[in-house]
Amino acid sequence: MPVGTLATVKSLDPTELKTAGVGMLLANAYHLHLRPGDELVRDMGGLHEFMRWDGPILTDSGGFQVFSLAKLCTVTEDGVGFRSHIDGSTRRFTPESVMQIERNLGADVIMQFDHVIPGQSDSATSRDASERSLRWLARCRKEHERLAQQNPEQEQALFPIVQGGIHSDLRREAATAITGMGDWLGFGIGGLSVGEAKPAMYQMLDVVDEALPQDRPRYLMGVGFPADLMEGVRRGVDMFDCVAPTRMGRNGTAFVPEGRINVRNAELRADTRPLDESCSCPTCSRFSRAYLRHLFTADEMLGPRLLSLHNVHFLVQLMRKVRETIQDGTFSAWSSDWLERHNTLKASAPTAL
Repeated sequence: MPVGTLATVKSLDPTELKTAGVGMLLANAYHLHLRPGDELVRDMGGLHEFMRWDGPILTDSGGFQVFSLAKLCTVTEDGVGFRSHIDGSTRRFTPESVMQIERNLGADVIMQFDHVIPGQSDSATSRDASERSLRWLARCRKEHERLAQQNPEQEQALFPIVQGGIHSDLRREAATAITGMGDWLGFGIGGLSVGEAKPAMYQMLDVVDEALPQDRPRYLMGVGFPADLMEGVRRGVDMFDCVAPTRMGRNGTAFVPEGRINVRNAELRADTRPLDESCSCPTCSRFSRAYLRHLFTADEMLGPRLLSLHNVHFLVQLMRKVRETIQDGTFSAWSSDWLERHNTLKASAPTAL
């Protein structure tokens, strides 16, 4: 899922995303609550109408901002007090208010409000946050059901989030507690890719894979580099999101099968090849590496747009291939070969002319 934090995937038109094969987008409840306001989005017909996207949308609950904006928030059992990073105004998020915000936004899949902490946190801190997230989940579900009764025509799937840091016992306990709370349409896996080592993240995915039902989608939150997608699927994950493809595209880095290319490098100055000869995206179909380098060195806005579009297309095509190999029974061997070949090309810092 490309990330459209503020109801836009930065620099890309929804039609371009649809043409690239994107099936679902993510937007952020915290940021949209601050600007332009979730009630305004509701009055404009909801996110789908507001941003002219006719596919599914998932909204994060703002739990990640408890981690990323830790200096601007205070956590209590009731909820989280935020100081807006925009104007300094104070806001309070509770499980109940977040359910109302996400209903106002009108996404198809909404996430519970959870307590996210740094990935390397100790067992006691991780237990405290995980158990609080479970208590908040119960409140989210109750409010979600109450709001659904008021407007039964608006269907939304509420996903719980498995927390527990990098501690196997806590992850198992959280997964067991969540599955015992009801019949969920899908599950989030949170609190990863927030500072912990990659092997620890993969270990937690193995633990959660064993603990969660096999017949419901699992969503690994905030993870989206190519190798992480592959490793996640190998461990039972179905859904991903990350700002990486567009953020790296804006900064001049492109995903290719062998790793990454920094288009600012002087060696591309007269390179007539496309970024990726195996890619069918508009960027690779029409433009040379030399032209893309020129756009970035000249600070032309088309450059970040073209690289963002390519990176999104690259990940969508990669996941399409993943689905094909799962269906034909060759995923295990194919993914091992892909991972062995990936990262053979190391992206270097841009060099001067």
